[in-house]
Amino acid sequence: MRAAILCGGRGTRLREVSETLPKPMVRIGDKPVIWHIMKIYASHGIKDFVLLLGYKGDIIRDYFLGYYAKQVPVTVDLSSSGSERLTFHGNQTEDWRVTLVDTGDAAMTGARVRRARDFLGDDTFCLTYGDGVGDVNITSLVDFHRDHGRTATLTGVYPPGRFGDLAVSEGAVQSFNEKPQVSGGHINGGFFVMNANFIDDYLDDREDLVLEVDPMKRLTEKQDLMMFPHNGFWQPMDTPREHKLLNDLWASGRAPWKTW
Repeated sequence: MRAAILCGGRGTRLREVSETLPKPMVRIGDKPVIWHIMKIYASHGIKDFVLLLGYKGDIIRDYFLGYYAKQVPVTVDLSSSGSERLTFHGNQTEDWRVTLVDTGDAAMTGARVRRARDFLGDDTFCLTYGDGVGDVNITSLVDFHRDHGRTATLTGVYPPGRFGDLAVSEGAVQSFNEKPQVSGGHINGGFFVMNANFIDDYLDDREDLVLEVDPMKRLTEKQDLMMFPHNGFWQPMDTPREHKLLNDLWASGRAPWKTW
């Protein structure tokens, strides 16, 4: 199974922390937040990733192209040429497969997923945002999705009330209200699971297609979207305060999302 990660946003509320990095590359401890997200999935056996790049995507691309060289000792032989110039000392640090897809600098979330269609295959896939971590049980999430047989599943969480509010009946999402003024129930925490037909049936290539607006509302109208309830830890990294919170948790050695 593949996991697609949305990595194209500008992270305007986080500019106090970094104006030069795309949000997925902002660090928690000594690793970018996207590494933490990938470790969560990998701890559940999902190690095939498709990164949907946009704003400053070259920084993410360069990070993974040079990932191995930055993790182990390396000898550079300047007297030779070709493949023998570099000698790596040590074992592979992560057994991941990472596909880097440029989905456009200004594309919205729905368009990004649609533009990666050729790399997501014809099987069920996971999808999440490149700026949020949690101790979500991915294995149980995928099992839940396969059992209910609908096209899509999102993970419902209970954090701050500035995100999308969900009305749910018997597990099915009845309405999807993105960014309401007041929220008292579950909200959209990402960590989606989608059947492959979701891309063909609910998405198109419009630059301004927002995943959380028309596609989600159409899914709810067709009773084709289910919610996996997660009552544990979940935290986005949208603001400097949230960045500090996550770094403090990591530094304490008690980061709840560290499931590996």
